[in-house]
Amino acid sequence: MSQELVAELKTLFIDGLHLEDVTPEEIIPDEPLFGEGLGLDSIDALEIVVLLDRKYGVKITSEDDRNQEIFASVNSLAKFVAENRSK
Repeated sequence: MSQELVAELKTLFIDGLHLEDVTPEEIIPDEPLFGEGLGLDSIDALEIVVLLDRKYGVKITSEDDRNQEIFASVNSLAKFVAENRSK
């Protein structure tokens, strides 16, 4: 997983989720995305799925048993995207 991909994801989240008071530097790659940490919710998770599909061709379904692991942090999402991207 590259730091470039982590930086891309941070910017994608800020722009795609309209996180107005957050800069990429403020998003800690290992910090939780939901609850504590960045504080995203289930609607944000759905939006992230769409963003990742559009930009990287990554498919994530609600039935995937790994979702909690995949969505744990920016780093875990970056690892998943790196391993599964088609674009």
